Amino acid sequence: MNYLNVLQNELQGMAKGAVELLPNIAIAVIVIILTSIVSRIMVGIAHKLTNKAHIREDLRQLAQTLTKVVVWIVGILLVMTIIVPDFTFGGAVAGLGVGAVAIGFAFQDIFENFLAGVLIMLRDKMQLGDYIEAEGVDGTVEKITLRETHIRQFSGELTIVPNSTIFKNPVKIYSDRPFRRFQIMVGVSYDTDLKQAREIITQAVGEVSGIDPERGYDVYIREFGASSIDFLVRWWIDTKENSLFEVQNEVVLRIKDTLDEAGIEIPFPYITHTFKEVVPLGKEPGTSVEDS
Repeated sequence: MNYLNVLQNELQGMAKGAVELLPNIAIAVIVIILTSIVSRIMVGIAHKLTNKAHIREDLRQLAQTLTKVVVWIVGILLVMTIIVPDFTFGGAVAGLGVGAVAIGFAFQDIFENFLAGVLIMLRDKMQLGDYIEAEGVDGTVEKITLRETHIRQFSGELTIVPNSTIFKNPVKIYSDRPFRRFQIMVGVSYDTDLKQAREIITQAVGEVSGIDPERGYDVYIREFGASSIDFLVRWWIDTKENSLFEVQNEVVLRIKDTLDEAGIEIPFPYITHTFKEVVPLGKEPGTSVEDS
């Protein structure tokens, strides 16, 4: 048996088959180019339709992304049909068999994040621009894709969080409502007239302009501390109209100035030190080393 002739015949057959496929390959390239053009056109149409529908920005992005994915899936199927004439979608699905299970396990995280991204975009809460905290990451939601969420932290860093992490874990949405309540603890010395101190603190908080007048503020005697009797001071602010840091700064300043004017002391925790006598082994307490 002449192996060289067999190899030569096989190579010639492959070359002939490749030459015969050149027109199909050229048509497939044209289909890919047309798919890219059609994808852009359809995304533009989806963008215009979603703008007219006045829906959320994340839902607009979802509609445009899904439109692009569908167009490219159809284009790739057409390309496969042109290059491989016997290819059919049903045959491809049937031929996957056990391989589909293996692919599913291999791309489990990708599929999970993809589905989580779709569900996150469809739900009402957590939109673009919201202030959130998820799994120790807090900041502003800048972008939601089908795989990940971009969170700009308050310190300036951009953190990319997988969608499955946000979907499966609790998420605090600070900007869900503009009104938020804040609180601090204020301690006064034990010899203070508590009724007078409460009136003074209440008057001081009431002079802060940033506090919401409808929801107001509260001052309660809370507990006996280590070196003081503590008051709980709570107030509401509109975070869209006022800075929470500025309002808290003003509350602390007013309370401190008012208590100082009334001669009421704000004690600080004191530390007591106890010393234990170190006795050499075999000696009685109080015996010096010289006595040994």
